Amino acid sequence: MRSPQSLCVLAALSLAVGCDDDPAAEPAAVDAAADAQALDAGAADGALPSPNACTGEGTPAATARCRAPTLPAAHYVAQAELYFDTLDARQPVDRVPTYADDVARWEWPPWLLLTGYGRDDMIATGVALRDLDPSTVPERDCRFFDTEPFARCVVTFEYEGGLCPIYEEFVFNDAGEMTFIEAWSVQPGDAPAGWADDPWGEGDAFPRLSTRVPGLGTPVGTVDLDAPWALAAAEADPDVADLFARAANWRLAWAREYGAADPNFFAIGCGWPIDAPTPDP
Repeated sequence: MRSPQSLCVLAALSLAVGCDDDPAAEPAAVDAAADAQALDAGAADGALPSPNACTGEGTPAATARCRAPTLPAAHYVAQAELYFDTLDARQPVDRVPTYADDVARWEWPPWLLLTGYGRDDMIATGVALRDLDPSTVPERDCRFFDTEPFARCVVTFEYEGGLCPIYEEFVFNDAGEMTFIEAWSVQPGDAPAGWADDPWGEGDAFPRLSTRVPGLGTPVGTVDLDAPWALAAAEADPDVADLFARAANWRLAWAREYGAADPNFFAIGCGWPIDAPTPDP
């Protein structure tokens, strides 16, 4: 979830952490045809499992639902709170969660999908936003769950333009590091399917991405984008394929998504009034 000022943030981020990738390069295509049989789909008859099932348990392709909490419930809630502190201009800048090296943030439309990838970029983005697009997070309800995502929050951001309520979830590895962040607008038409009846995503069919990503269910929660089992998962799931393709060059993918977005995407996602278009002369 980012406002129109976020294009400036992306430029600032590139200067702050460096751009090792060729900005003209295309994100790597996901050729998932190879070794598709390497993915353990968790169903011997070939049927797709529930999106929130544990699949590939005990293998590098394990999904997040294969993990059990290893730390007290308070740890996961505190980490979620620290994440929102990074986006709250009232909080000290050094209040950050413990991110895994390859932490990813995925924000469903009307937000811009992969909006952060890697610990350094996540921290740098939070710092840049304090100056370029400041917000506070005055309303927070973060709760622990004993299945991944272990922390789930309903929060309200406050921007100059108004209040912006969202739903956000957090996946962790066994060390308690944050590996995957997933957010939704809660406006009609953009909230996750069934959210009105399942506001904490406890149903088996809740449409999250985090529990479909192979590798997040290993003890370290690492995703190898080029592994045969990762390519097989991408072949089976277009959302996973999209995530992997964007992760190959997340800044370029983000910039393209921004350029293609509705100019009012931020107001739409927050539920703010949209100014009527100016008629042609």
